[in-house]
Amino acid sequence: MNTDTISQSQQILQDNSDFTMFSWSKQKGIAPLAIEHAKGVYLYDYDGNRIIDFSSGLMNVNIGHGNQRITDAVVKQMQQVSYVTPSCVTKVRGDLGKKLAEICPGDLNKAFFTLCGATSVDNAIKLARLYTGRHKILTRYQSYHGASIGAMSASGDPRKLPVDNQQAPNFIHIDIPIAYRWEYGQENLLKESIASLERMIAFEGSGNIAAIMLEGESGSSGCLKYPVGYLKAVRELCNQHGMLLIIDEVMSGFGRTGKWFGFENHGIIPDLICMAKGLTCGYLPFGCLMVSDRIAAKYDDVVLALGLTYSAHPVACAAALETLKIYEDEKLIENTRTIETYLNSRIEDLKKIHPSIGDWRNTGLLGCLELVKNRTSKEPMAPFNAKPDEMIVMNKVATKIKELGMYTFVRWGYVFIAPPLCITKDQIDEGLAIISEALKIADAAVI
Repeated sequence: MNTDTISQSQQILQDNSDFTMFSWSKQKGIAPLAIEHAKGVYLYDYDGNRIIDFSSGLMNVNIGHGNQRITDAVVKQMQQVSYVTPSCVTKVRGDLGKKLAEICPGDLNKAFFTLCGATSVDNAIKLARLYTGRHKILTRYQSYHGASIGAMSASGDPRKLPVDNQQAPNFIHIDIPIAYRWEYGQENLLKESIASLERMIAFEGSGNIAAIMLEGESGSSGCLKYPVGYLKAVRELCNQHGMLLIIDEVMSGFGRTGKWFGFENHGIIPDLICMAKGLTCGYLPFGCLMVSDRIAAKYDDVVLALGLTYSAHPVACAAALETLKIYEDEKLIENTRTIETYLNSRIEDLKKIHPSIGDWRNTGLLGCLELVKNRTSKEPMAPFNAKPDEMIVMNKVATKIKELGMYTFVRWGYVFIAPPLCITKDQIDEGLAIISEALKIADAAVI
């Protein structure tokens, strides 16, 4: 192709297609957005189009795009020192650890800094096994914990199936019934969920189980709700059997659910917290494994067999520390709770005019519309792990959303609504108007 005759955006797309690879995607025949800059809840492409970001990137840009406070903090730190080995310390490392200890409940006061969500999860798994001397990890089938071999093996997401023969051993998956399709009375939902977990613990041998790992709130699996009281019961079972409770807050943490952490909506305190995404809001890759004092104390005189070249990277620490200040200064968690109420009311309005909306599941601003072919039968518009021929309607919905100027996560029969926490009511209305127009396509498929 003669590059003199194509636009700048076309050249960017061509270079990316020719010389880079795309996650979770076929590599040809795709049309990714070419983003020039971003501000607040909006992305801007090279053709001057404004696109409202209704999923905060990948549910990580909680503070919104383009906040120059992060830029300034990063530049200032780089002017001082850009890198030291993890065996050295910097002021920002200590300041960040202290701040995280302040916002974490209980005795979760020790931070082991990682690079991303997957490395937080991998190190949580390692530490749980090291601390307990046990080897099995129980996780949920419909969950996602990351794309490394360890984190992917822990996940129950079908993205792991193509590499299933490579998965790591000793991960046991449990199934938690979904309230939307539970047919046996809500009073039996929690009872059966816990009974199923207790059976699994007995089958696998509680003395072999190092930890149960669950998301603080379900995310990309469809914002699936825990039965009320479930996490409290899990906490009690962990205490009873000497197992650790790991809560993955990579997606649900840092204000996303209207509290600092998703598990705080359930009245529990875990032993380990996996963090990433909202910790730096994507401005730099970074993660953290928060560890209780009880677990950390074991390693006062025993070598902690964990390590990463870029652990506690000072520039990433600076980005994270400033991000935490922004949450507080801009009252983003308070805004999340305010917008949650407004968003839920507006979704109720949409339900009245769109028969394709089967269910709406949301905590804070971590929400998901489940589209169905029929509200009575609850037949999904696209099933779990849908094949290409089962995605025809949903692909059309996703295409229309994109055409109308929105970026958001559409998966199987789900349309996710998880905008930056700085969003306003007017911007919620703007985004919902786009979704409402796209839902007309799904409505036409209702039977």
